[in-house]
Amino acid sequence: MSSEEETSQNSSSSSPPPPSSSSSPPPASHFIGKKEDIVKAGRVTKMVNGCRDILVLHHQGQLHAMDTRCYHSGGALQYGDIEEFNGRLCIVCPWHKYKITLAEGEGLYQAVDDPTAKPLRTHWRSKGVKQRIHKLTEVNGNVYATLNDSSEAIESDVYQTERYRTDLLKTQPKPVAKQ
Repeated sequence: MSSEEETSQNSSSSSPPPPSSSSSPPPASHFIGKKEDIVKAGRVTKMVNGCRDILVLHHQGQLHAMDTRCYHSGGALQYGDIEEFNGRLCIVCPWHKYKITLAEGEGLYQAVDDPTAKPLRTHWRSKGVKQRIHKLTEVNGNVYATLNDSSEAIESDVYQTERYRTDLLKTQPKPVAKQ
């Protein structure tokens, strides 16, 4: 399912509140873009504060922000589909199909309590918060992000380091010069 064809239903129990509106952006917030441009694009990635790559996406009338690389293996979440699992909206990593809730950044997986039971009965469980989620604020049609600066380490943090960026650039194929 492409982002243009998303048909997941919104769950009121796990939906984050819409970005707040006020007359001035909160302190320590960073300009992301005009809301109308983000809505039109559907997804925007942005380097914030010179150190954090975030993904801002618009889905079913709401804006969400999270680290742009999947906590599992660094997959580019801007190419992931949005799907609903057990009533919770998730982005699905395009690399290994990891499911990450949009509201909390929890990793979801399908659990089997008794693998010997026929038929198998599965249910969705949380691995806990794995992806850093950031707060968005709308002011006069502009969208600002306030980085989640919790001192508690979250698995997606590893893909926000200078070392990772340097190593990533080294492994990217070099463009071939046309003659």
